[in-house]
Amino acid sequence: MKLFSAIVPALFVALFIYALIKKIKLYDCFADGVKEAIPLLLSLFPYLAAMLMLSELFEASGLASALTDLLAPFFRALGIPPEISKLALLKPFSGSGSTALLSEIFASYGADSYIARCACVAYGSSETVFYISAVYFAGTKKKTAKPILIALFSNFAALVLGCFLCKFL
Repeated sequence: MKLFSAIVPALFVALFIYALIKKIKLYDCFADGVKEAIPLLLSLFPYLAAMLMLSELFEASGLASALTDLLAPFFRALGIPPEISKLALLKPFSGSGSTALLSEIFASYGADSYIARCACVAYGSSETVFYISAVYFAGTKKKTAKPILIALFSNFAALVLGCFLCKFL
């Protein structure tokens, strides 16, 4: 274990030694990189702000609850407990919101229950698709619908398969 904790400092030392040997001005290179990062941050900010506001509006407007109630029978038919349907809908939008929801599920049903195990699978096998898409596609002019749909389908397929496997584990 101590070996792994020494890897990052060793990489930094190796970088400094390499820069000394090659006579590279390391601080100047770092400052140039930071200069290039500022326009990137400025271009990302509107997309990130929009995603954060939309995820909050999704929850505050009651749309999340209405959609959860609407999809609960469909989820039940696929073997997904309706109690985690809100988590399955929130995770693509908000990582911190879904973490809070996962904690509520643990408190309500117990950490060893079938519902909690399915919730763990839903949380662990999915990604905040819209947040990642906002960051990744902010600087590109590519069409974003197809990758987002594929990611959402993959999240859902992992949820269905995970809940199926939780029945046997």
